[in-house]
Amino acid sequence: MAEHSNEKHDESRARIERARLARIFGDVLPETTGDEQAGAEDTRSDQWFDRERPPHHY
Repeated sequence: MAEHSNEKHDESRARIERARLARIFGDVLPETTGDEQAGAEDTRSDQWFDRERPPHHY
């Protein structure tokens, strides 16, 4: 029984610590990146890669 109470206490403290860090530093890392989000498309086209290719790679 005491073990269950300690787990709840640890989870609560972790939640409080995350909230404190979020207030101080803001949302440093989003939960998901842009490429993981539903409907995300690659915004770079082949044209972009062609423009950015160094001259010695032609």
